[in-house]
Amino acid sequence: MNIQEINTALVTIIQKKQELSKLSYNDDRYDEVEEELHDLEDEFNDSFGEYLEEVLGDVHHKVCPDTDVLLPTAYLPEQLNGDGQVDVTGKEGVWVEADAFPNKEARLVLVPNPTRIILSVGKGVREEVWKA
Repeated sequence: MNIQEINTALVTIIQKKQELSKLSYNDDRYDEVEEELHDLEDEFNDSFGEYLEEVLGDVHHKVCPDTDVLLPTAYLPEQLNGDGQVDVTGKEGVWVEADAFPNKEARLVLVPNPTRIILSVGKGVREEVWKA
């Protein structure tokens, strides 16, 4: 699997999400940008979904075995900062029941630069649980 292609596709999708978030529903371009985002997400899942679902399955097995694996695009954050990195907040990614953090709100986030999966718990825990 070409990790650089995955990383580039992740950045492209997140940038498109950012572009869409800056538009109001009344903007003439909103529907067009939203459709472009859906096309990018579909292409990403078609190209890399099988590989990433296997990776996510392994991560879920280790970190949150009681939580179902979703499509890889569900784990993506909404934006990149000025340095092309993700500032993982407590609301990015997919909610999971992390065994190591019972009764805590935990999320898995698939982030680029480098491509990796972060376990985010509350405001303080950001643990890399997989790196490409």
